[in-house]
Amino acid sequence: MSTLACLLEEPSAQAMLEGVLPKILPDGVIPKYIVFEGKQDFEKRIEKKLKNWQIPHTYFLLLRDQDAGNCREIKDSIVLKCANARKTGSLVRIACKELESFYLGDLEAVEKGLELSGLSNNQGKRKYRNPDLLGNPSQELIKVTGKKYQKVAGSRSIAPHLKLDLSNCSPSFNALITGLRRLFMECHKQE
Repeated sequence: MSTLACLLEEPSAQAMLEGVLPKILPDGVIPKYIVFEGKQDFEKRIEKKLKNWQIPHTYFLLLRDQDAGNCREIKDSIVLKCANARKTGSLVRIACKELESFYLGDLEAVEKGLELSGLSNNQGKRKYRNPDLLGNPSQELIKVTGKKYQKVAGSRSIAPHLKLDLSNCSPSFNALITGLRRLFMECHKQE
């Protein structure tokens, strides 16, 4: 048995992963969610949390939003904290700009999850072809869903419908899925 410890910035990331991971987790890998109270809390406490981790055969996913920061600098900072905690095999992923970019990259999933109609017809529009470039994806998602989207409940409803075949228009979502699959292959090789 192995553990996938998911260190997350916010509860909506847990809700999203709870909908996605059951589709790709190999047998024998149990997810454990550690949710922080925003990005400052995440940044301040992850190194200590990693250093004090005692469960053997654990693999780590660290996921946070880019928000207004520099994606490369944020990722490098988190990777350094993992190295300082001697958890160098950790998977670090940044949602560009926000988790909601993942959903805007698969409007069909949003449509199904929130029981809307016609939303997926917008996927070909320029702003949805690469939602990672949007300045405020959460506000865009609220707008496009007629205020039906709420962070945690929306994540819980949409995530089970997200396509995992890399057809999502959000490159950061596809990087998350590709990284998880690679991590699971590493887990399997080491067991």
